[in-house]
Amino acid sequence: MSASTVALPQPTPAQLARGIAGALPGELSKSPVLGILGVIIGAGVVTLTSRMISLGLPDFKGHRGFGYDESAWIGTAFDVGLMFIGPFTVYLGGLIGPRRILLTAAALFTLILIFLPSIHNYGLALTAIFLAGLTSGTFYPLTLTFALRNIPLRYLPFTIALYASFVDGAVNIAPSLYGWYRDHLSWQWMFWNSAVITPVMMLCIYFGIPKSPPSREHGEVPSFAGFLYASAGLALILAACEQGERLDWWRSGVFTALFASGSFLLLCSLIRRLRGSNPLVDMPYLRQSNTILLGTGLFFFRFFLVTTIILIPQSLAIHGFEPDQIGPAVIWTAASFVPLAFVAGVLLVSNVDPRLLLATGFAGMAFASFLNAGMSSAWAAPDFYRTEFLMGFGQCFAFIGLVSAIILQGLFSGGLSKPQRILTFSAFFHTVRIFGGTIGAILMGRFIAEREKLHSNLLGLHVQQGNWLTDGSIGQMTAGLFAKSAGLAQATGRAVDVVSARLRLQAYTLTLIDGFYLVAWVCVIALFFVALLRESPLKYGDLSAIQQHPAAAKGEK
Repeated sequence: MSASTVALPQPTPAQLARGIAGALPGELSKSPVLGILGVIIGAGVVTLTSRMISLGLPDFKGHRGFGYDESAWIGTAFDVGLMFIGPFTVYLGGLIGPRRILLTAAALFTLILIFLPSIHNYGLALTAIFLAGLTSGTFYPLTLTFALRNIPLRYLPFTIALYASFVDGAVNIAPSLYGWYRDHLSWQWMFWNSAVITPVMMLCIYFGIPKSPPSREHGEVPSFAGFLYASAGLALILAACEQGERLDWWRSGVFTALFASGSFLLLCSLIRRLRGSNPLVDMPYLRQSNTILLGTGLFFFRFFLVTTIILIPQSLAIHGFEPDQIGPAVIWTAASFVPLAFVAGVLLVSNVDPRLLLATGFAGMAFASFLNAGMSSAWAAPDFYRTEFLMGFGQCFAFIGLVSAIILQGLFSGGLSKPQRILTFSAFFHTVRIFGGTIGAILMGRFIAEREKLHSNLLGLHVQQGNWLTDGSIGQMTAGLFAKSAGLAQATGRAVDVVSARLRLQAYTLTLIDGFYLVAWVCVIALFFVALLRESPLKYGDLSAIQQHPAAAKGEK
């Protein structure tokens, strides 16, 4: 038999794990806790800033005199900055080094947020918010890169638990936090809040994460234009999607121009990629079933967040509640995160499959959404407490299971073998995260608009002039309002307004019930994708044991 036909022995999972564990550092500098805190704060502050801008937009535009159409671009400018820098971070991280980029971007981000509340010019304000998104957009992909390349495996499960607590908890604590700032301090703290937190992240990264070795220039020169085309194309498409509902989609020239130009730039990026490879990008590395399925799972998870970002706040906002009054309904989701996150971390160390956590989380969110679908127009914040605690359980376990499965996929698929692989891996999930949240909000917004029209029309068929129930109700309310009205005509008009308001309230309530049902059934669909995920060769408990005691694993067969 020739040497070319001899089958080479394949490495066992234990041998593979020992190789991966040996490639990772035994200690994270001299202060592993500081490094871990830097990673999780960097991810959480981006979510908190985005949510604060969304909540504080009415106050910001009111104090600066911006109109409705002008202010609609403020949140989009921040998201466009996040989207643009995501793929571009692959280029910058490979060329300059992730640690240096994070520290520089965090410093600029802090300065921008300090001075942003004092800007009165609309163009300058829009530019500053775009730059804030541009600088903070480096936090997500580069902190994931740090987590995979610098955090020892024995710390990784609890790092994931804290990561989930900061990122998802920021979404649900933001309404209460912003309401407190507005009532006790000022609306400017919608920006200054993150300006205070970010320097803490910088100190943690500076002292807790060691410097990367200087990169050596060799081989093919990376393509600057390819990254620019891809980043700009994705950013323009994101802007088009976020403004599509307001601009009436393809009927608007602005939407058509944004979408067409973004698609053209992506096509240019693809053509440039086909003409020559880029040494900092490894797109074939992403062509793995588990990577694609995990990206789909992240997309679904971002869609499920509309429950606490859109559905519950709107169900209370139709009663005229402010953010600080809406906050208690969703803060229960965040309150349960910290203890549940550490429970999930212990389960990961005990070799529980991350897919089980992910499936349990999706099932919990589905059950909570079914319970919320039993709401009525009389529900207030306390009526959501129990269901939101269950929603917090679902979001916690789903997010931790998802992130832990993503990290295992990066480890066992060879992500650490080449720097460009882990950078491409991080940028891919950053892009999915941004588009998942945006498209989820767009789909739910469109769904609510269409269902509200349907329910208003159906209910309106039973509330018409000449119907004895309608005429009787208007007559009784007219008699009750007559004493405080200028005459019979005014009292009748006020009675008709009351009936119309009740009709709108019931139509919105039925619409939100449909929204909860939609989230629940999409959760069920997501469980099928979880079932398609392949099992990781080893779990976190095995990896930590092999890294701490590599000699003990040598006898494994």
